[in-house]
Amino acid sequence: MATDSASDPIAAIAKAARGMANALPVILAVVGLLGLFRTYVSRSQLQGLFTGRQVTDVLVGTTVGSVSTGNAITSYIIGGELLDMGVSLLAVTAFLVAWVTVGVIQFPAESDMLGRRFALVRNLTSAALAVVVAVATIWTVGVLP
Repeated sequence: MATDSASDPIAAIAKAARGMANALPVILAVVGLLGLFRTYVSRSQLQGLFTGRQVTDVLVGTTVGSVSTGNAITSYIIGGELLDMGVSLLAVTAFLVAWVTVGVIQFPAESDMLGRRFALVRNLTSAALAVVVAVATIWTVGVLP
């Protein structure tokens, strides 16, 4: 009888441990890159990029998140560092959503495989929804006036 991780807690724990072990190198690499980021990018440079104006900051967060890309686990680490460096929650939320959903870097591959029109509409819709989700999230937690 084959073991099923859904009904066997030991198999489920082993599967989760393997997943964490596989993710650990990526997480360590992101932490190392963030160390370099904190060394070479100052708070004043970030304040020049994120000005504190909500409309501008949400657009900058969406744009930076759209151009860069990665998985959700690393985005949470980066988002926490950005918050620690004084970037607004609105901009960080837009960055996180765009980071995960928009793919400017992989646009050529997506366009080639799924069609240019589909890739363009999907990415533009995802970018617009990143702004909507950021505003809705901030409004929901009561930070937005």
